[in-house]
Amino acid sequence: MINACVVSNGIEGIENMFRSNQRVSYTLLPIGPQFNPDFSPFDLLIVPNGTDNIAMFNIKHLVAEFLNAGKMMFCFDGWFTDWVPGNTWIMDNAHKTIDIRYRIVQDRYKLFEGIDLHQFIFSNGISGWWACGHIQAAPGADIILEDTWQQPIMVLDEVSTNGTMLLTASGPMADMLFGTNDDGQDSWQEVGRFYQKLISWAETKIHQPKTIDI
Repeated sequence: MINACVVSNGIEGIENMFRSNQRVSYTLLPIGPQFNPDFSPFDLLIVPNGTDNIAMFNIKHLVAEFLNAGKMMFCFDGWFTDWVPGNTWIMDNAHKTIDIRYRIVQDRYKLFEGIDLHQFIFSNGISGWWACGHIQAAPGADIILEDTWQQPIMVLDEVSTNGTMLLTASGPMADMLFGTNDDGQDSWQEVGRFYQKLISWAETKIHQPKTIDI
């Protein structure tokens, strides 16, 4: 089982978005005036969409320590403060959302295998619904998804720290499967399915045997 913590900004319903199950034990860490969490018991740090990025900046040293201990982080938020090691989120409204399309660039862990990328692009027939802005990726990081203008939208970084970061350009995800919308499309359902693949991949990363150099 994965022992995960979720940074909570008190968003309504977050306890239902990350509910403990047979695969993951979730602990919510509420942000408060003296936010100083102990990440050491956890395998996975999750930063959901809508997180207080000023609070995260104030504990960026704790995030770096957690990752340098070989742990894993999922960040599904656009971080406007500099707390994510090696990577920067850039808010950019220069392009029309009607022109947004995503393309898989490098997916060596096959996270998108069996996933309908079309559902990440369109919802209710409108494109550009999922992510916002783009990521200035660390040198050597994997760009999993890019947009129409070759700007990174999803990044896998195993080079900036001793750990692993899966970052989206403010593209929300949660541990739940959503119902279809009024048009019969299942964009949120597909995002939920992708999250389950992330968990499967995280299980292999977290529980893989440690090698010892002799």
